[in-house]
Amino acid sequence: MPSVMRVQHVSVPMPPDGNDEARAFYGGVLGLPEVVPPSTLNRDRLVWFNLGEDGHELHVFTYQDFAPGCPGQHLCLQVDDLESYREKIQAAGLEILPEPEIHHRPRFSVRDPFRNRIEITQITGRYDELDA
Repeated sequence: MPSVMRVQHVSVPMPPDGNDEARAFYGGVLGLPEVVPPSTLNRDRLVWFNLGEDGHELHVFTYQDFAPGCPGQHLCLQVDDLESYREKIQAAGLEILPEPEIHHRPRFSVRDPFRNRIEITQITGRYDELDA
């Protein structure tokens, strides 16, 4: 029986003039390496980033009638040092948004330049296992 194997990419919208801001936030603040989109697509309307060694990608695309989505719309990035990311994001002058606590998954959120919510988490164990 066919099954889903993994998330291949996440797409988030930006306004038509947002390419430089996307690069500054996702590439600069979050440190994601940019990748070149396929030549068959309109590269002026896309900024793509690599999200790790497993081939996961983030696609930031222009949307003519851009407006941030519903409050639950977000992507979540797992990091290896949550506090370092907190410091880096605060140093960039961005607001840290609190998130409800999840056992073994400390986390917070931040807004990208286009008001999309980005959750940042560190997985320190299984959320369904209590500490002894």
